[in-house]
Formats: sequence, structure tokens, C-alpha cells
Amino acid sequence: MVTKRKSSATPTEKKVEVKAKLPDIPSVDRKQVEALLEKALKYQGGDVVTELFEAVMRYAHEVRASDVHMEPEDEHATVRIRVDGILHDDFKVSDALHRQMIAVLKILTRMRTDEHRAPQDGRYAFVSALGEVDVRASIIPVTGGEKAVLRLLSSQSHKLNLEQLGFSEPDLERIKRAIHKPWGMILTTGPTGSGKTTTIYAILEILNTREVNIATIEDPVEFDIEGVNQSQVDNAAKLTFAGGLRAILRQDPDIIGVGEIRDEETAKIAVNAALTGHKLLSTLHTNNSASTIPRLIDMQVEPFLISSTLICAVAQRLMRRVCDKCVGKKTLAKAEIEGKINPALLELLFEKGTSIEVAEAKGCEKCGNTGYRGRVGIYEVLENSKAIQEMIVKRADSDTIQAQAIKEGMTTILQDGVRKVLTLQTTLDELLRALQE
Repeated sequence: MVTKRKSSATPTEKKVEVKAKLPDIPSVDRKQVEALLEKALKYQGGDVVTELFEAVMRYAHEVRASDVHMEPEDEHATVRIRVDGILHDDFKVSDALHRQMIAVLKILTRMRTDEHRAPQDGRYAFVSALGEVDVRASIIPVTGGEKAVLRLLSSQSHKLNLEQLGFSEPDLERIKRAIHKPWGMILTTGPTGSGKTTTIYAILEILNTREVNIATIEDPVEFDIEGVNQSQVDNAAKLTFAGGLRAILRQDPDIIGVGEIRDEETAKIAVNAALTGHKLLSTLHTNNSASTIPRLIDMQVEPFLISSTLICAVAQRLMRRVCDKCVGKKTLAKAEIEGKINPALLELLFEKGTSIEVAEAKGCEKCGNTGYRGRVGIYEVLENSKAIQEMIVKRADSDTIQAQAIKEGMTTILQDGVRKVLTLQTTLDELLRALQE
């Protein structure tokens, strides 16, 4: 059953509404979707297509998908579902059925149904057997027709604490020290899809008490956090990250969240906000934690300001966890992979001998025969120590800063990844995939 989002409802009202509906929502498996697909091909019509579209979305949520892609090709279209960061081809539909499903999506998200040549964005919500889901939809014209990508934002998926995200004890201690500093910047870095925003949300949940005023500017607001004042970037209304941040500073904030520092103006305002007694959390796109500092300098932020305001930088990636129901184990000898992987990784893996025990992804019904279920992060947490502050002022490069942080006890992403391989949380293949750059 599809329900349209009620923007006027409070978070409490939403929860009550969902609880009332959950018992009425049956589960949907692959066979049911395939049966509906055959029915829709035979009896093409609005009700059947709507039922098929709803079933695909509910099925996607139940297999823990983050995104659904509807991609037109020459004579048919493919529905691809992203689970644990990996896209899978799930269903083939006819070209005519694909166009009808796109029309259903446009109606649900209040997009223009007569527009086929321009990109469109919209949102709607539905309820599956697992709970309420917000959907952020994007449609773009491609050579075969219109492609749709739907991001599924489950109300439960952001309610993870730092321990559940996979931080080690030493890294947790570093982050907790940073959280309890009265002011300054905490930045998370990494490529798109590395879980930066999830980490920021987990920190905001810790900081979210009635004694403080928390305000954010995001693009978009992915999850509603009760008690946090969240604003969304709106370019049409000229509400940018920089403009939103300026407005927030006039709202008596204690803690500020900025979805991303992506330009010089936002960087300078963010640093000045942290300098004037606010705690600021944001994200950047850099390869490691030490590269955060040269990146801010490239954005014309003065080094002495970075030195004074940066508390810590957290670099991260995401790896798939092995499925606990079908995980296997095997012994791997150093000689088997010598010369095939990075020498630094090889040295870390075989630090204590010439063979190791590693996990093997086998596959079962629970994990959709992938061998993996869920994800775990790998991290490096750089604290801005006195020595690093002096390096920043002297405009030291990222390698020099990284070396100093390691000397002070920082665990690198590679070291954290090896730890998770050796403790059988994931496979060596998955670590290599996550660090392929």
C-alpha cells in the first residue's frame, strides 16, 4: 500500500500511524513480484502496473536495498536493486511496461507526467512489512527513454550507534574526546557512498539533548531527527549551503551540521563558526584524513584557522559483512597471494606468520546467495594534536601529517580493514574492493 508523505505530521504522529498500519502489510518475495510481472504483461492497465510498482518497492525494502534503478534499453528495461553497495539485475520488463511504471512514479512523486525531456526530482513514502520508507526519486532522459533512480530512506537505517558502525575501541575513544570538546570542527571524509552522513547522524544522536540547539543544512535531508532543526538546500529559493549556514548562525545554535563543505564560501563560514564557539560537523571528499587539511587550504582557508578549529577528521569506507549463516573459513598462505596484492597490505596480513585464517563468502537464502549481509565501516581517526597543529601552520603536506598521526597512534584505514579481515568480519576480496583506489 502506497501512502503519500504528510509533511505536516510530527515525528511522533508518524510513528503512531506506521504502527497502526504495519500488521496489514504482507511481505513480498521475488516469486510474487515475478507473478505480478507476468500479470502486468498480460493485462496492461493502471491498477496492475501500480500493484507491480508497489510490489517491487516493498520487495526492495525487504531485501535491504538502498536504491532501485529502472533503466530502459533497446527493447526492454531492467530493474536493478542495490544491496550492501552492489547493484544486482533483478527483473526484466517490457519497454511499454517500463514507461507505465515511470508514469506511476511521476504521479506518486507529483512530477509532471507530460514532461519527458528534462530531469525531474520528487519524493513520496510507502509502508512495507518492515516499516515506513521515504523515497527520493530522480528521473533523467536517456537514449532509450527515461531512467529512474529511487533512493530508499528507511526510518530505522540511521539509528545506528558508533559501536554498530564498526569503530574500534581506540577510535571510539578518539571520537568521544572530540564530541565532548565545547567547540570546533569534526569532519568525515571519503568518496560518495562511504557512510560519511551516517557517521555524522550517529554523532548528532549522541549530542542531541534538550540543553542544546542543533541546526543543520543538508542536501537533501535524508532522515528526520526529532529535536534537531533540519533545513534543506533549495537552489531555486537561493538557499545554498553557505546561505543556510549564515542563516543558522542567527538562530542561536550550539551545534551545527553542514551536509558538505564543497566550496570556498561554505568552508570559510564553517571555520569561522567553529572559531566563534560553535561545534560544527560536516563532510568532505578526500581520500584520507590527513588530506582534509590541504583540501581546506585549497579552499582558501588560512592554515592558522584550520589549526585552531579542527578537532578531528574521520576518513572511512564501507565493506560488506560476511553472512553469519553461511560464512566459511579457509587457510590462506602468504605464497598464494605474494606479488598479487599491495606489499603494505601483504605485510600487515602476514605480520605474525606465513598463513592466516580468512572468511569465505559462500551464499545462502538469507543473504540472497551473495555470501554477504549488511555492511561494516573501516576508519582512520586523525586527532589534531599540538604537533599536527604546528605542521598545519607550516603548510605541511598530507603525507607528513599522516606520518605524524601514525606516530601518535592513529590506525589507518588499511590497518583497520586488515583487522576486520583477520577477525572474520569480512573477506579479503571485499577489503580489496573497498580500497581499490
